[in-house]
Amino acid sequence: MAKKIKTVLKLNLPAGAATPAPPVGPILGQAGINMMDFLKQYNDKTADQRGQIIPAELTVYQDSSFDFVLKLPPVSAMIKQAIKLKVGSSKPGIETAGTMSMAQAREIAEKKLPDLNAETVDAATKTVIGTARSMGVEVK
Repeated sequence: MAKKIKTVLKLNLPAGAATPAPPVGPILGQAGINMMDFLKQYNDKTADQRGQIIPAELTVYQDSSFDFVLKLPPVSAMIKQAIKLKVGSSKPGIETAGTMSMAQAREIAEKKLPDLNAETVDAATKTVIGTARSMGVEVK
């Protein structure tokens, strides 16, 4: 018999360095799971990706057991990594923070396609371009 799902949480945590400090600790505490057990498993699985934000989709069951699935980093983080950018523009559309090639946008879209709500690589590329534009990154 399948376990009854109590809740599903989506967390964006630093890879290999997640701690029980707020806001993570209170969220996990309210869900009623052993937070140190989750954090240890998460940090072990993401240790090789330190420095990135890796989202986790955490499924909590009625018996307080859990399992989780790791996702790819957010598109904005992938863009910043691709063009070696620290932060996006504070005034997108007015000031540009950097430029990115169409090939880089397509490459990010191909990697991120399973996590996006797009069915084709072209649609995913448009999503990546929109995210870049909102960060003040010009796509050429």
